[in-house]
Amino acid sequence: MNSCKSLIRASISSFPFVPLPNPNFSITFISVRAFSPLSVLHLNPSCIGTARRTFHGAVALSPESLTEESPKDTVKGLLTTNRGEASSLMKMERRCSLSNGEGDCRGSWFPYEDRFRCGEVHLSSREVLEAVSPHMMEERTDRFRRVVENRSYSVCLVVEGLSDFGNISAAFRSADALGIQSVHVVSCDSSKRYNGNRHVSMGAEKWLDIEFWDTPKECFKVLKSRGYRIATTHLGMDTVSIYDMDWSCPTAIVVGNEGRGISDEALELSDLRCSIPMNGMVDSFNVSVAAGILMHHAVSDRTTRLGSHGDLSEAEKEILMAEFSLRHSRSSICIAYEFAKRKQQHSTSS
Repeated sequence: MNSCKSLIRASISSFPFVPLPNPNFSITFISVRAFSPLSVLHLNPSCIGTARRTFHGAVALSPESLTEESPKDTVKGLLTTNRGEASSLMKMERRCSLSNGEGDCRGSWFPYEDRFRCGEVHLSSREVLEAVSPHMMEERTDRFRRVVENRSYSVCLVVEGLSDFGNISAAFRSADALGIQSVHVVSCDSSKRYNGNRHVSMGAEKWLDIEFWDTPKECFKVLKSRGYRIATTHLGMDTVSIYDMDWSCPTAIVVGNEGRGISDEALELSDLRCSIPMNGMVDSFNVSVAAGILMHHAVSDRTTRLGSHGDLSEAEKEILMAEFSLRHSRSSICIAYEFAKRKQQHSTSS
């Protein structure tokens, strides 16, 4: 038996070393469909690197500064050392925060301008789709279309002071699944150990609009200027049952720390306090479960009252389609830049 073991060890050691492929390496499959001459692209293999930020939270991307998807795009990375990189997930230029309460009961707040900055050239959402769509599988494009149809900014989620990043990941996953596009994180304690990872959120953070705030006051001020009422979850005599609320008006749902709940500052600044009726011996849900129940009921109530949760205009849907197409893969940015370059050359020569 010992001689057999020696023979096996010797046989294995005689094989030449073959390096394993990079697990992060991915292959992009391209489907070819008819497109305009401007869309005939010759991709530059040097299209790699990182995102550069500009004013008003917009991101100026250069094709030589794009990398394949990295750990900084995960919930863990975004909430700890790379909090400032959350804006790099958002590609179309963003509007400034409102200051005069432009929001209304339809939920008129929409965060994106109809333009994507490619160096000195700007592409409209229609041009972005013209450039990128031919290089995506039709199934993917159809999936984006279905998701955008059911997206809304009329309800947003705010997580305040959560210390378990796994709970935040789970809440993000629920928000994406229910069609809630906007999520906000207030004063996350990044010193806590991250107990979850990307499989908890299933990559939902890639498709959401994530904003970070240092204090509830700062967050609520901006949300109110966008037309949202602030509904904090709280157990008390002055709370309103979520089943008695009209969710057709723009509402920011705020959930608090796993142990302490909503902070006193957030309670003081909120417009109303709501609770989920409970019939058991315990008096609270896990915070990610509570967030999921709140969002699910909000979507159900809106569907009953309005006919659907999704309420984007056709122009807004097109912009969000372009946004998702640009987030689809790093190569999408390269394709958009090549399209912009040809557009600039075409306009110069004509």
